[in-house]
Amino acid sequence: MPPAKKRSRAYDPVRTRTAVFSQLGHVRDAVRTLTPGQLALPTRLGEWTVRELVAHIGMAVTAVGRSLDLPEPAKPDATVLDWPFATSVSAPAIDAFTRRLAAEHPDLDAYLAGVEEALAGQLDAHPGSRVLETNAGALPLADYLVTRTVELVVHTDDLNAAVPGLDIPYDRQALAAATRLLADALAVKAPGGSTEVRIPPYAVVQCVEGPRHTRGTPPNVVETDPLTWVRLASGRLTWKRAVEDAKVAASGERADLAELLPLMS
Repeated sequence: MPPAKKRSRAYDPVRTRTAVFSQLGHVRDAVRTLTPGQLALPTRLGEWTVRELVAHIGMAVTAVGRSLDLPEPAKPDATVLDWPFATSVSAPAIDAFTRRLAAEHPDLDAYLAGVEEALAGQLDAHPGSRVLETNAGALPLADYLVTRTVELVVHTDDLNAAVPGLDIPYDRQALAAATRLLADALAVKAPGGSTEVRIPPYAVVQCVEGPRHTRGTPPNVVETDPLTWVRLASGRLTWKRAVEDAKVAASGERADLAELLPLMS
């Protein structure tokens, strides 16, 4: 796992909390409309159906509560930028847990309502400085909540891909936080200043070893939209396909990010 040497940007905890509940609300609204046939549709996540994907979204949110149930570490030993590189650590356990949740909660709307209510209570009861033991290490609650925007945005996109016409909206602040976190993670994975990655309107980062750009137009530039960036960083879209489909504009000899993606595995 690459060490997060770059200082993490600051996220407004109030806006992060609002974004998490807004995106979760968008998912709940959509899940309420799904038919049994739609819930049985396959997804791009291995053998999971839509039902299991929805259960996993709830599981991603309840991770906050599971961490709060653990003894509090003495101090943080990780940053939010470590999180994207630790997402595959417990994949087999996550799969089993997700399948069990899907079987135990036939009413997914009621399940997500309970998830939402529990999270609200947890955030009301604990300060953002409360340290949690997470898969990425010990993180403050406020920072860990930022990672939930990534989970919600990525899996909202998975749902939209699985169910034709579902079109769940993306909360602007949730998409912004997810984009910025994953852009900063790229700069951690490939430190340097030779390439400028632009993801308007939310993020611009410098990365990749080589001659540092100081003025004028950078010699190596990558530009894409936020949702395409999230798909690239999470492995939902390959670099080659994104370039071929003109979802990414890349110019310069150090503008090929294929070997650096995805960030999450």
